[in-house]
Amino acid sequence: MAAQPRKRIFLPLVLGLLVLIALALMAPGAQWLVWVAVGVLAVSLFMTYSELQRLKNAVVPDALPVPERTRVQPEGPSFQEVLRAIPDPVMIVSGIEPNDIAGRWIVFANKAAVEAFGIAKEGGLLVSSLRYPEVLEAVDEALFGNMERDTVFETSGAQDKFWRAWTSPLPVAEGGLRRLALLVIRDETDIRRIERMRADFLANASHELRTPLASLTGFIETLRGHAKDDIKARDKFLNIMASQADRMGRLIQDLLSLSRIEMNEHVPPSGEADVSLCARDVMDSLSILAQEKGVGLSLKAPPPGEYSLTADRDQVLQVVQNLSDNALKYAPAGSTIEIEVFNDCTLEEAFGARDPSAAKLVLLRPDQRGSWYTVVRVTDRGPGIRREFLPRLAERFYRVEGQKSGDRLGTGLGLAIVKHIINRHRGALGVESVAKPSSLDDKDLLPYGGLDVAPTGPVETYTSFTACFPQPGRYKESAAIGFVNAR
Repeated sequence: MAAQPRKRIFLPLVLGLLVLIALALMAPGAQWLVWVAVGVLAVSLFMTYSELQRLKNAVVPDALPVPERTRVQPEGPSFQEVLRAIPDPVMIVSGIEPNDIAGRWIVFANKAAVEAFGIAKEGGLLVSSLRYPEVLEAVDEALFGNMERDTVFETSGAQDKFWRAWTSPLPVAEGGLRRLALLVIRDETDIRRIERMRADFLANASHELRTPLASLTGFIETLRGHAKDDIKARDKFLNIMASQADRMGRLIQDLLSLSRIEMNEHVPPSGEADVSLCARDVMDSLSILAQEKGVGLSLKAPPPGEYSLTADRDQVLQVVQNLSDNALKYAPAGSTIEIEVFNDCTLEEAFGARDPSAAKLVLLRPDQRGSWYTVVRVTDRGPGIRREFLPRLAERFYRVEGQKSGDRLGTGLGLAIVKHIINRHRGALGVESVAKPSSLDDKDLLPYGGLDVAPTGPVETYTSFTACFPQPGRYKESAAIGFVNAR
């Protein structure tokens, strides 16, 4: 296939060179041969230039010749303009040689394809924008196998996406070297997330609801039997049943909340949220519970109304609420829970070493690091979390061994919800903790929680969660920082 173009390019040049050689070997005086040689060379150069231009247009055409000239109506839009308006990514790919894997050119891409895969307006190589083998194979089958095909692929990152690609051959000019194929891609992320959400909800709900449901069933059978006339036992069992029913309700609510967040996790938020105001609202809502437990609340934040983020306010409020509620579960009486809000922080500043002896871990990192973040940090003076337990903190239903729920029942979904919300906002989440020294007989674990050597005095334990929300730009630091304390 490539031999014919080479003949058409080099044959005139060879002929012209042969004439020049013959001229050099001939005796002087044959001036007419000079004009013959000049004419042959001129024709050869013109034919060579024309052939190179034809090949260039065959490989990288400036525009689609047929669709651009064909209009839907006599004075209506062209087919290219119609394709540009389609919301799904649409591309037209050309190729010449089946064995030239890098020779697949994008000759047309609509607006959705340019935005989704970063394709240059003038097109370019297909492998530069789509490097997925299953898609490249489907395009080759359409170009050179004259076959239609659909395939699925996944793009990974902070927000995983699922796509389905359809390829179909397009008609080309008879005898032309270039072949064309249509590539249409559809985003099926929402469909996959709904399917996964349904499966996860059924699996998690059936697993977690089994224990409280069995407990309720057992107490009901007991109350129907020999304990039906025992007023003291009946009151005790009814209180336990009410507690289990309340836990089932909170578990279902958290599962539904997590499912909704996961379904929209790939969609960036578009509202506005004042993190300082959210922190104050959370502190007001927890003040009664904290007072009953004898725990203080301390808020350090810029004045409300000073700065707003591009964020979902309800979800930012839920992040602060879950972190503060989690701290309240484990904070001992007489201690203080510290809630801090900072603007204009980098990730290095947010997760920098505060205590060299503490165990630290970043649970979630953003794919693209912004320059500045608004940071929410919640610290309690509870027993702390040992280093080996930190990586699993944001897993569903995971509870630290020996700290199942403090003195308040939990569902084990609070930190998982926090992680997914922050992931939707393209932020970061980290934890830092110093735990109580463990038993020296435990050979498999570090003997002193986050410490590598034995402490010389009493260990001041704490756990601190840090949530980072990206800022659109640097904000002027406030001169006045508000301190609010409640006991």
